[in-house]
Amino acid sequence: MTENDKLQMFEDRPIRTAWDETQEEWYFSIVDVVTVLTESGDYNTGRKYWNKLKQRLKAEGSELVTNCHQLKMKAADGKRRLTDVANTGNSCASFSRCRPKGRTVQDVAGDGRPGTH
Repeated sequence: MTENDKLQMFEDRPIRTAWDETQEEWYFSIVDVVTVLTESGDYNTGRKYWNKLKQRLKAEGSELVTNCHQLKMKAADGKRRLTDVANTGNSCASFSRCRPKGRTVQDVAGDGRPGTH
């Protein structure tokens, strides 16, 4: 994975994405998407929501969480930190518990390419 990070906007909210040249896939920050889908006021609220959801899914034995990967992405302070990521092709993209107003991850992230959402 190269440091090919891109910041995409959805309804004036940032979604961090990264291109994996080897897999030829775009990955996006799950916390950023959850923050948009739940209409959270800030990043920390979205992060806490995702952490609680992950905890519940693990307790249920859901594969959703085990199929998630982590990549280093640039944080608001400019440092690169590990964050949960998903691509639009894996099961991590089916956030069934955080889809108010009928919105889906596909609505927010598109297929990862700029201009596709």
